[in-house]
Amino acid sequence: MQPSQGHNKQGRAEIAAGEFFVPDLCAPRPVFVLVILAELLVLVHVLASSALPRFDWDMLAVGSLFVQWIVLLCAVLLCVSRKVFAGMSLPLGASACLAIILLVSAASSYLAVQLYPQLFYGAYANSSGNAGTWWIVRNLALAGILGGIALRYFYLRHQLALREKSELQARLNSLRSRIRPHFLFNTMNSIASLIASRPDAAERAVEDLSELFRTSLQENTRVVTVDDELHLCELYLGIEKLRLGERLQVEWNVDPVTRTQPMPSLILQPLVENAIYHGISQLPQGGTVIVTVAQTENNLCVKVENPIPVRAEHTQGHHMALSNIEQRLHALFGREGKIASEQSETGFTITFSYPLDHGA
Repeated sequence: MQPSQGHNKQGRAEIAAGEFFVPDLCAPRPVFVLVILAELLVLVHVLASSALPRFDWDMLAVGSLFVQWIVLLCAVLLCVSRKVFAGMSLPLGASACLAIILLVSAASSYLAVQLYPQLFYGAYANSSGNAGTWWIVRNLALAGILGGIALRYFYLRHQLALREKSELQARLNSLRSRIRPHFLFNTMNSIASLIASRPDAAERAVEDLSELFRTSLQENTRVVTVDDELHLCELYLGIEKLRLGERLQVEWNVDPVTRTQPMPSLILQPLVENAIYHGISQLPQGGTVIVTVAQTENNLCVKVENPIPVRAEHTQGHHMALSNIEQRLHALFGREGKIASEQSETGFTITFSYPLDHGA
């Protein structure tokens, strides 16, 4: 019983954090979709009730006014009550949402009967003496059916989004895990090369490595920024600097505005690592790694440039890093996440970009 209770508490905590199945109806897009769907339903009703040669525009106008009033009022109340319903269980939260839809429909229908009796339920006037009552009952039945269908759709859509989010996180974790063994192997090789000749430098490198791994292996409990990724690169470059000395030079061209912008974790460091292992370390005279981070319109653009030996082949190491990062960018940003490489006779350049407002 205890594990089940713990699971329920965790589920409620996630719901309280904003994972409620009803979308945020304070946002313009969901409200716009509801308005369009409601208007289509009214149009279907009018087409079914009037002859095509004489389309009943009056019925369309009155029906649109009435239905849109109910839809918008329900959206406002669900928007205000969303945080309260998010703390409830799923059946109770769904029932509360449906109750709001029924109450708004009943109240609106009653006011329409009282204020404009012939305008709204004129078709029922000759059926019985309780025309207004039957019209209200009909509206409640329609509101219950359509509201239940809408809530069911929201629930299934929410479950699909949670499943996609879980699969995406698993995929990203898998891609990140491919980086770490390769990263550890290269870094330990750099430290091993210093032990015999420069033990003090090797000791400092081990201390830097511990901080490096503490940063790179931490769980994703907060948003990673450009500044965090640059710090990770600086720690790694500090270790490589001990091994390569003056052969390794780094030029940073970072727009200060971009430092607080979000960036996927462990996406820049592998490119800097490749720039050193397949570029700088292969040149007796060394060279300069140039890292450029800039913001163009609403995209963040990053470029890593490094010299390579003359007639160098496009190495497998570069290919693996590019493939890994390309998969992660596509998983996170879809087609808007882009990466490209360019190789000349003496240099290699990798550029990637992604939108800053993705999913907002």
